[in-house]
Amino acid sequence: MTPSDLTRHLVLEAPERVPDGLGGHGRAWAVLGSHWASIRPSRGRHQSRGDVAVSGVPAEIIVRGAPVGAVSRPEPGQRFREGPRIWRVVAVTEADAAGRYLRCDAVEETAA
Repeated sequence: MTPSDLTRHLVLEAPERVPDGLGGHGRAWAVLGSHWASIRPSRGRHQSRGDVAVSGVPAEIIVRGAPVGAVSRPEPGQRFREGPRIWRVVAVTEADAAGRYLRCDAVEETAA
């Protein structure tokens, strides 16, 4: 992996609770920053969630490394966005022994 392999510009977002104005709360996504990344899709899957059919495509997303606890380090539960496309982060680990790159296992989900 080299920096020239990171050709996709992704925005990292984290969920946050926001008041809904009726005494409850909703969820919004706060932008944490952006990353240049490499995305390798894997085989997709199809499942139902209630009345909605959801298709998911697992992907391996590689970004530059960041120390544990840094705001720029992706975490499970966060997501990457590229325009209308969204990948939900499910796991993060170092992609190389020196920690120069991170491997994010993610799933791109779309309503079918």
